[in-house]
Amino acid sequence: MQEFENCRNPVFPPSICIPDGEAHVFHERLYVYGSYDLLTDGYCSEEYHVASTADMQSWTLHDKSLDGKDIPWPTAKKKKRYYTVDMSLRNPTPQFRKLLSDIHIPIGLIPKFLLPKDINIGSFVPNKNLLYAPDCMKKDGRYYLYFCMGDYTEGVAVSDRPEGPFTNPVQLPCGGIDPAVFTDNDGKSYYYWGQFRACAVPLNNDMVSFDETKIVKNIVTEEEHGFHEGSSMRKRGGIYYYVYPCVYRDRKPTCLAYATSESPLGPFTYRGIIIDNAKCDPRSWNIHGSIEEFDGQWYVFYHRSSRNAQNNRRLCVEKIHFNGDGSIDEVKMTSVGAGKPFALGEEIRGWRACEVDGGAYVDGYDLVMTEDSTAVIRYVDWKKPPQKAVTDADGDGIIEIKADGKPIELAGSGVHEIVLSCRGNTVVHSVRFV
Repeated sequence: MQEFENCRNPVFPPSICIPDGEAHVFHERLYVYGSYDLLTDGYCSEEYHVASTADMQSWTLHDKSLDGKDIPWPTAKKKKRYYTVDMSLRNPTPQFRKLLSDIHIPIGLIPKFLLPKDINIGSFVPNKNLLYAPDCMKKDGRYYLYFCMGDYTEGVAVSDRPEGPFTNPVQLPCGGIDPAVFTDNDGKSYYYWGQFRACAVPLNNDMVSFDETKIVKNIVTEEEHGFHEGSSMRKRGGIYYYVYPCVYRDRKPTCLAYATSESPLGPFTYRGIIIDNAKCDPRSWNIHGSIEEFDGQWYVFYHRSSRNAQNNRRLCVEKIHFNGDGSIDEVKMTSVGAGKPFALGEEIRGWRACEVDGGAYVDGYDLVMTEDSTAVIRYVDWKKPPQKAVTDADGDGIIEIKADGKPIELAGSGVHEIVLSCRGNTVVHSVRFV
């Protein structure tokens, strides 16, 4: 277990990469269940670690909660290929067709005879023990962790503690990716999963099984909602919110969108985008997250990739606001998250940059900048205007820094957005305003 103080965005240091964050409040403490990026050539790993906080400022990274090598069924010789049905592989969506032909994602062991003849699925076979995006729910003092694996099977494990470890895994009669779980006010629980077109089903009271005849297919779809993957369900004010990665901008799932309904099983109506991480990294490819209320404030939890790669995805959080009609205002990525803006004289490390453009990217603790690239830091709060910026950097580039588009000495006191522009090639370790 590791403890971290004064956390901003990303929540944890660069070596700790938790994407796909599902946040839940148990016993007045907020817990985030996500994948764990360790691979250099792909997503996730064979383990989960739960993160938690009591105040949104200090965070705990708990010990390993589940190990993919402890799940027995990925090595079984015989298994139902539920995902061929659940993911609608015989009738792929337009985005799925593009992904398959471009081979941007691992397709795994999908029999070619189940796919249209004009699709080339490639030959990539993932590690079957990989653990992808999970979710968790409490019932009768026990915690149920729902997970999916590299062979597109899904399951649930149980613990007496919200942080795990989770044991006694049970395989569920479905397949695909990104399970989600939701318990309504009447105590009934529901299970959601899928990619491109999602499925949903009421869970049995034991929380580890369901009746396959009660599955509702196409609860949200790419065609009608821009749905890509990463289902997440919440309820507020009698409205059910289905949160998911959306492909409506640039046909990439970098936006976290939401649809609403009067029922946990739909029908759902697309409502809008909550946050977009397209500019977190030059190769940003996906987003996945959730919304949750904690201590009277609602937040969106999501991830940002780094190191000029699609992986190395790190947990981030932003405050969100609901309007009177139940809609959610889109928010920007920030460097401070749930924390305070950076103060005058405070060191701002390069890895806190929340947006990059023109080839800049975050690498470890630093910000790598190239010719004509830019980076954004949101936000600083100056009680008095600074006299100058002090930059710790290496390289032959020249860094120009402005606050809200003005030279920093003209910006005045108050809260500002900082933009760094580079001519040349420079690695920015930190910047301070004094």
